[in-house]
This record gives sequence, C-alpha cells and structure tokens, in this order.
Amino acid sequence: MNKYASVTVEINHTDLDRTFQYEIPDELQGEIRTGSSVLIPFGKGNRLIHGYVVDFTDIPEIDPSKIKKIYSIKTDNLSVEAQLMHLAGWMREYYGCTMIQALKTVMPVKESVRPMVEKTIRLLLSAEELEEKIAFCEKKHQVAKLRLLLALKEDREIPQRIALDRLSITAATVKSMVTSGWIAVDEARKMRTPLSIREEGRYGVHLNEEQTAAVKRFVEDFSTGKRGTYLLHGITGSGKTEVYMEIIEKVITAGKQVIILIPEIALTYQTVMRFYRRFGDVVALVNSKMSKGERFDQFSRAERGEASIMIGPRSALFTPFSNLGLIIIDEEHEHAYKSENVPRYHAREVAIVRAELAGASVVLGSATPSISDYYRAKQGEYTLLTLNRRAVENSRLPEVEVIDLREELQNGNKQIFSRRLTELIEDRLEKKEQIMLFLNRRGYSGFISCRSCGKSIKCDHCDVSMTMHRDGKMRCHYCGSEKYIPKICPSCGSRYIAGFGTGTEKVEQLVQNAFPQAGVLRMDMDTTSKKGSHEAILSAFSQHEADILVGTQMIVKGHDFPKVTLVGVLAADLSLFAQDYTAASTTFNLLTQAAGRAGRGDCPGNVIIQTYNPEEYPIVCAAAQDYPEFYRNEILYRKMLHYPPFYKMLTIQYMSEDEGLIEHRIQELALIAKRIVEANRWQVEILGPTDGSISKVKDVYRKVIYFKSNNGKHLETLKKQLEEAVSIEHTIQIRYDWNED
Repeated sequence: MNKYASVTVEINHTDLDRTFQYEIPDELQGEIRTGSSVLIPFGKGNRLIHGYVVDFTDIPEIDPSKIKKIYSIKTDNLSVEAQLMHLAGWMREYYGCTMIQALKTVMPVKESVRPMVEKTIRLLLSAEELEEKIAFCEKKHQVAKLRLLLALKEDREIPQRIALDRLSITAATVKSMVTSGWIAVDEARKMRTPLSIREEGRYGVHLNEEQTAAVKRFVEDFSTGKRGTYLLHGITGSGKTEVYMEIIEKVITAGKQVIILIPEIALTYQTVMRFYRRFGDVVALVNSKMSKGERFDQFSRAERGEASIMIGPRSALFTPFSNLGLIIIDEEHEHAYKSENVPRYHAREVAIVRAELAGASVVLGSATPSISDYYRAKQGEYTLLTLNRRAVENSRLPEVEVIDLREELQNGNKQIFSRRLTELIEDRLEKKEQIMLFLNRRGYSGFISCRSCGKSIKCDHCDVSMTMHRDGKMRCHYCGSEKYIPKICPSCGSRYIAGFGTGTEKVEQLVQNAFPQAGVLRMDMDTTSKKGSHEAILSAFSQHEADILVGTQMIVKGHDFPKVTLVGVLAADLSLFAQDYTAASTTFNLLTQAAGRAGRGDCPGNVIIQTYNPEEYPIVCAAAQDYPEFYRNEILYRKMLHYPPFYKMLTIQYMSEDEGLIEHRIQELALIAKRIVEANRWQVEILGPTDGSISKVKDVYRKVIYFKSNNGKHLETLKKQLEEAVSIEHTIQIRYDWNED
C-alpha cells in the first residue's frame, strides 16, 4: 500500500505544481484515492485546512519523522471542486496523463485575471449647492469642472469613461472634485461580454408530436429522479434545438444548471441567440476566440450562480456549476470533441463521468450519431429518442442528385462544376436565392508537384505536402511554416512544376470567374483566423450580402439559412479513403450535414454531390439521407474487422526528435506488452509498431502501436502495467489514445 499522499491546498493554475507530502494513517488506507478531499494540519500552528490528493508514493521526500499525517477524509456530498478533482483523477487513470495535466484541464476557471471595473461619477451636491459651484467655476474660468457640473445637472450619475472621453475631462480634474466633496466615484465590477447582444424578442415555438414525445420521455424520467444518457437522433432540420430548450426549461425550473456543448465550428452568434432569446441573462458563453478576461468572467458568473446555462465547446464541460442537472452534447459525432493535447480526452466520455458524479443526465444529439453511440442505444444502454420529420411545416428534405465525375470527364467537361451544378447555380442566382458550395480542403491547390520526376514538395518539418495559396506562397497546414513556390523542382531541376488538386481559395476564384454577377464569400481556416471573423462572414451571408458561400466543413455544421436552396458538394471523395476505420462514417456525416443545409425555409432545396465513386455505400446512403441503412452496412464492417463498438482500441504513440531512439524504445514496449498478454492469456491483438499516419510533425517523429480487445478491462489493465513497466527518457513524449468514433 502507498504510505504517502501528495496534497494540493490551492486550486489555481499558478499553485497546482506545488504539493505537500502527508502520511496516510492506517485507518484511512484504502479509503483515500486520487481526488479525495482531505483535512490536513498546515503551517506552524497546524491549523486544519482542506486539501486534495493528487498522487501517491512509498518514497518520502524529506525525513519521515517530519511528515505530518492526514487528519481525516471528507466523505459528505461532493462540492464542485471535489467533483472536478475526482474527474481529474479519473482522467489521469483512463487517459494516461499526469494529475497536474488533468487538473489544468478541468480547473480553467481558477486562472487569475484582473477583473474589469466600471466607474461612475455621482453628484453629491444639493440643487442649491450645485448652482453655487457652477457660478464659481464660471467666475474662475474652470471650464473642465464646469462642463462636468453642467452634465451632472442633467443626470446626477455619469459613467466616468463618458466624462473622460466625450466631455474632455481629465482624471486629475475628477480627483480634485472628489477631494472637494463635490462628487464621488463609485466602482462596480463589469463583466466582459463576448457577444454584442441585440434585443430580438422572446423565442417561441410549437413542438410537433415527435418533439413532444421526446421531451415527455426525458421529463418523466427527470422528475422521478432517474438519471441516464439519452441519444436524440433527428434528421437535419427536425428541431433538435427546440427539444433541447424544452428540457432545459424543466431542468433550470427545478433549480438545476445546464452545460450545452457545441462544436467550436458550429458555435455561432445565430446558435447562441436562439438560447439567449429563450433564457435571457442566465446564459453564459465560452469559446476559443475569447480573451482570457472574457473567459474568466463567464466562468466566474457560473461559479457565483449568476448564470445557470453555459454554452461552449468541450472546455465548457468543466464549468464550475455546483448543482449541475444536465449536459447536452449537440452534434455528438463530431471529432472536435476529442482533444488533440494531453490528456487526449473525449468530451462525450468525460461528460458521462461528470454527470454520474453530479447526479445529472446527459443528452447526445445528432442527425448522424457515432456508430458506437447508436449501437449502445440499440442495446438499451442509452435511451433512444427519434425525430423522423422536419420541424418546419411543409418543409421537406432536399432532392439529392449524385453526379458521376467520370462521366463528366468522358463527356468533355474538365471543369470543377458539373453541368447540372452549373445549371442549378444559374437558376438560383436568377431567383435571388442562395447557394453553398462545400469542399473540405482549404488553399488554392492541394499540393505542388513536378511533372518530370513526380515528386511533391513536402514541408521541411513535417511529413506532409505543402499547400499552394493564391498569394504565391506554399504553407504547411500542420506547423504553419511557409515559403515561396519554387520556379524549378528542388529534386530534379525541372521547370515543369505546378499545383494539383483544388482548394476553397481556388474555388472562390473559379466561382467569381464563372458567375461574375454573384456576390461570393469564402469561409475556411484562412478567412476566420481573426476574432469575430467567423461570426461576421455568417452574419453577412445570413443577411444576403452574398449569393454564394464557399467553404470547408465549417459551413455545413448546424447553420440555418432559409434562403439557401442549393448545396453543391464539389468532391465527396476527399475523406472516403483516409487511413482510418472511421473514414466511411466521416464521409457519410459530412455529406448528410451538407445536404441538410438546403431547403430549410419555405422553398424546396436541391443538393448536388459530385464524386468519382457514386456506388460507395456512404455516398449512396447520404444521398438518400438514410442513416439506418448506413448503420446496417457500417456495423457489419466494424464487427468483421474487430473495430469499436465491438472491440476497444488503444493507441500508444511515442514522439521524439531522435527517430532511432523511439524506434528502439517502442520495440521494447511491444515485447513487454506481448509478455503481459501471453502471461494473462488475454485476447488482445497487437498491431505494429509502425510509423504514425503522419510520421513527422514539427521535426518530431511519431511511432505507434495499436492494441485491440473485446474486453475493455483487459486493455485498461494492460495500459496501467505498461505505464509501470516502461521507463521513458525525457526526450521522448508518450501519448495514450483510446480510439472512439
């Protein structure tokens, strides 16, 4: 048994790395775990304070006789801090990170930021005294003081910033008048607001029978104290958001709090306003484009109880709500919910654990649920709620046509737009309707290659081809490095070097050339890098300041533009043959979501899917908007090849600038893993070691080894034993990654 515990006594980012070692008394052995709240004697006076256990060891850091003992463990209802500590402990064990890394993920609210203060100038003089001071200032030609007194005569309170800016009053003048007793300056904390909220009236909607049934099922469970996980599967435009809002109403009326997770890519002003119009000032918001101060203020509002609904991407999951009742994950299939940094957690899995700790429910919503979650719902592990028709009366799913680009080429059309798509674009422009063109590749050309030797130009720091942009530069979309396009091939010296493939930047130019009468907007990572640019583009398109919106996947996620009656998918195959077992579901999801943007208003919609592989089942099923048929095909493929949800998968990745070193160490890992598996007679498949799907990023090499088993507990135990058995040099980074679709 571990004899000592490392305890942190302050929960903020600057103090997390400082822990104090305490001895675990015999009577508490077995009761204390990572994240436990404990009472400890602290300081010279040994006053009892609260702390949290973050680690265990058998080795004392100092003379054992000087190490104090833990006084007791706190076993009453978990405070929000204790809940988050327990959550961090679970993440540490499951995702294979340090406790400090987990704590810095779940405790974002404690990062210190200076609060913003609003100052107000308040008049202290009576009406008679005010007239006397005005006359005095006129006589003495004290014009600055006179301006302020005249303004205060109209309104006895004025924001100081207005006085300084518009009345040309200096801070010295204000200070002098305060000293004289004429005015007072009151201070009040002002919350930084990430959005400029406009009054748009209350939000009201009438639910149809399917929506009402979904709400009723959840509310009946919630009111009887039943907590669980629900999968809300609704076709595009079926009104999932309205269902969310109805159940949110019931939850907050019961005095509980709600977290709503939305992928960053779909977290728009339009989306947030729907919730704000319904619930008003109890809504708080976080996103990655906000300043540190804005994020601090939003989490502070939640912690003080001023907000009861938090909307945001996966980081919003750690909002310090003390009475959490519901977590909603919209577009639950999105890969954006998987963190790319250590700990490599999936928000969906962490949300379910946090809900269990808080006694809350979880609602997962999607038109294209992840295969694993739909399987769990079918098995009865989750409660399945289904919406099969669109919420808007008389609104129908769009008419979808699949265009075989091989036939287009045989018929002499070498353009990126098929003849049918060109025909429909012209028709919609004539009718003053809007069009969205989707291509999941940014830049001008996909890659730059030499026609003589066939070699593409790769990034100097990553094992990927560089992308050509219209400004004459090549950029790496992994590390951001850039350089000018060479005039001759660096491999063979040939001058026959050019860009191949097409990106959104080139599509924008082609659209402008082909349809000069149309207003065109482009939305991708390059055009949305600045704060507010994402919202500005969508707002302009929503107000019909442009006829055509060209973009990557960020334009097809959760947006609702009633005037869009045509969606063109320019290359449906880009994600179809990726080196990933989820390639088919990713393709189906993107195509279904893209198709769902058309015809959401009164006018019917059309969707054109252009592809070189029209017979592939993800494309056939997406064109038919038929998720059940896609699921039937995909679940058979997963079962046959031992992929989730039937098998659990673990990836262990080694990274280092020394390729030879990690090759040697990962081979050692494979041998140790094989011995453990054979000794325990576990059914675990070991694949690799091999290069990562991208073998080098930012001059760091990547090697991976995969483990698969139909017994998840075996893999979890194997991971723990490997962590204990394998020693890693400080020059090697290691990542544990559970493969979840």
